[in-house]
Amino acid sequence: MKNYISYICLLFLAAFSWTGCEVEDPELAPAPTAEQVTFTMKPTSNPNIITFTSTAPGFKALWDFGDGATGEGTEVTHAYPVKGEYTVKLTIYTAGGSTSSTQKVTIANTNPTMLNREDYNFLTGGANQLEGKTWVIDKQAGGHLGIGPITGTTPEWYQAAPNEKASEGYYDDEMTFKLSNTLSYTYKNNGTTFTNGANAAGIGGVASASDYTVNYVPPANLTWSISEEGTKKFLIISNGGFIGYYTGVSKYEILSLTENEMYLRSGSGANAEHAWYQKLVRKGYTAPVVQKPFKVVDLNDNFDTPGNFTWSIEKALFNESYDNPAPVGINTSAKVARYTKAPGKDNEFANVFIDLGYRIDLSKRHVIKLKVFVPSYNDYVSMAGAEDWAVKTLQKQVSVKLQNSLLGGNAFTTQAEVIQKVTQMDQWVELTFDFSGVSQRTDFDKILVQVGGEGHFNPGIFFLDDFQLMP
Repeated sequence: MKNYISYICLLFLAAFSWTGCEVEDPELAPAPTAEQVTFTMKPTSNPNIITFTSTAPGFKALWDFGDGATGEGTEVTHAYPVKGEYTVKLTIYTAGGSTSSTQKVTIANTNPTMLNREDYNFLTGGANQLEGKTWVIDKQAGGHLGIGPITGTTPEWYQAAPNEKASEGYYDDEMTFKLSNTLSYTYKNNGTTFTNGANAAGIGGVASASDYTVNYVPPANLTWSISEEGTKKFLIISNGGFIGYYTGVSKYEILSLTENEMYLRSGSGANAEHAWYQKLVRKGYTAPVVQKPFKVVDLNDNFDTPGNFTWSIEKALFNESYDNPAPVGINTSAKVARYTKAPGKDNEFANVFIDLGYRIDLSKRHVIKLKVFVPSYNDYVSMAGAEDWAVKTLQKQVSVKLQNSLLGGNAFTTQAEVIQKVTQMDQWVELTFDFSGVSQRTDFDKILVQVGGEGHFNPGIFFLDDFQLMP
């Protein structure tokens, strides 16, 4: 750019005999120096609460308060209920880059009144429980380990079934939180830790595509803190410590915390798109089993009028009010449902399902019927990719599965499935799915419908109508 401006100057000189042309190349300003990154610290009326003020130039100020908590802004306030020396770091961002500097803040005395709060007491047992409170993974609960999108709020991608990780060295881990002159945290793991493969190198393992158990000795003298960011609370472990399953982070969003149960959500150091969930319980506590009610209910949806249940969608595209593509023969309804399986690996298990909220009494109702229209224009020959165990092509079939939703992502392990092949193309046919063989089962609370097969990456379009569960 500077050469180009100089060239323009030469043209002006030649044309007008100017005696000079000095134009400087606009460049980014230099990054601030550490000496320029300054801040003040001033106690409030409570000496355990400090106000930090940045006196450095820049458009963004980020703070690390030295106890695991962070903040943002030119002026911030932070509470230190426990005595000690904390290293506070300020990072300033300017047009030229970012630079940090640190100062130490000394808290002379622990403030007991600041420790007497509900979340601290739930976590530790309170000031009178000198040994602290020990937490373990709630291995009996479905979803005690789960994964979902970082933008979501639930582990929609995967939920571990009860005891699923029994061989991984995950369930013998114990996490003890104490409330005293120091907020101490002890992680006891009997020598091994269950780790996310992509993050394993962070605790001495080797990066892997799969999770595995790694030998690991937890550091001593760990501490914990709870920070509040807007309406959210985060449990933070010092010095790279972590809770249960290792994902490369030490900060956990507290989704719920009671005297006996804790539910946490955390990120992944190696994958910014993933959020991990963990359920913990107080050691020695067994959560009561709450059974869903057991009901006899007729189910029906003709898609012309609202059915008496709600369809949920997993990867499939599902239009519940689509013009009937062939209103003749056994189905002259005006509206039907259009079911689309999109291409690609992400859609290999596409389905729609009904989460009933109660367990189905199959002794009274065990036959499901529906109508299906299978178009001949789908490609039932090509192979766009598939799992090793799967049929490689789009299938002319409908599968109905009964599942126990409490098993989360492993509900398929105990499911009952009936598959009906369709041989008549481009016309409506009625299919019957008879579950009399499992009519004594009392754990099913979910009905799943899957069209076109699973485990392959091929697309397909189908039409459904007149779904019903009947005697």
